[in-house]
Amino acid sequence: MKDLENILKNIKNNILQPIYFFHGEEPYFMDVALKSLENDVLTEDEKTFNQTVVYGKDTTYAEVLALARQYPMMGGKQLIMVKEAQDMRLTEEEAEALLKYIDQPVAFSILVIAHKYKKVDSRKKFVKQLEKKSWLHYSEPVKDYQLSTWIQRKIHELGMKTAPNISHLLAEYLGNDLSRISNELNKLKLVMKEGQPLDGKLVELHIGISKDYNVFELQKALGTKDEEQAMRIAYYMGRNMKGHPLLLILGNLFNYFTNILLYHTLRGQPATVIASTMGVNPYFLKDYEQSANFYPMKHTTRVISILREMDMKSKGLGAYNVPDADLLVEMVYKILNVGKTKVKV
Repeated sequence: MKDLENILKNIKNNILQPIYFFHGEEPYFMDVALKSLENDVLTEDEKTFNQTVVYGKDTTYAEVLALARQYPMMGGKQLIMVKEAQDMRLTEEEAEALLKYIDQPVAFSILVIAHKYKKVDSRKKFVKQLEKKSWLHYSEPVKDYQLSTWIQRKIHELGMKTAPNISHLLAEYLGNDLSRISNELNKLKLVMKEGQPLDGKLVELHIGISKDYNVFELQKALGTKDEEQAMRIAYYMGRNMKGHPLLLILGNLFNYFTNILLYHTLRGQPATVIASTMGVNPYFLKDYEQSANFYPMKHTTRVISILREMDMKSKGLGAYNVPDADLLVEMVYKILNVGKTKVKV
């Protein structure tokens, strides 16, 4: 949510909008804004009488607008919060009523609507009117290539120092579940001593991610054809497939080698163009260049075929019934031997 900082700052300074309509695929930013509205708009005494929280599956837009028009007890302002609004149906009649309310919101109510996990239809009149008044706030997912930067910023906000590549490690293993990432970082903050840097040992101890044996390091070892390290990681991860799901590994490696293939087709163009087309941080282009030297285009294509083959086997398609740990070792071995004399596994 691009305007989240301004929203939070204005709430703290009691500069409030009559309507906040949050929508989008990323729930984390909405939760942060909702928490601020719940905590900072009314005093604890005022909340008892003038703060109402309802859920989409239990209410309607007509009921919500009726609540917003009720005069608050003991004067002042009232806060009406609608959570899980994506579960509400909106009839044509309610859409018209909502549009009228947006045009003339009541002065004593702050109406907050959280429409999670998807965007609202931008063609609707009330949506256009909300946008026109700057009361519509889109919560956009953080793109994969932006995730490590986002994590590093959160670490900085918490006043923590880190060892190199920790944000990349967390991004690789925790994915783009921002709520989980935020919770894990807050837990780490509580257990860390003042001035202690966040390193691989702490991450492994408190989150369960090994700094040496994870999909990020496997990808790195395969990308540089470090056979000894790649096989060591494969055997280690194979002993704990529950903590290292094969489908997660396959997905990450598929994305990685697809980007190597894309890099081959873009070679010779400016770095900014290559990074933008690939959707990666320019910082990582040197890694892709190095891997592209180890894997010519035809070899990269063969690796992608191997990954598809392993995906099929892992899902039990065909006459395959091989444990995931064995499939992982087989996959790594085959990738490392692409371009060499054909061998049977």
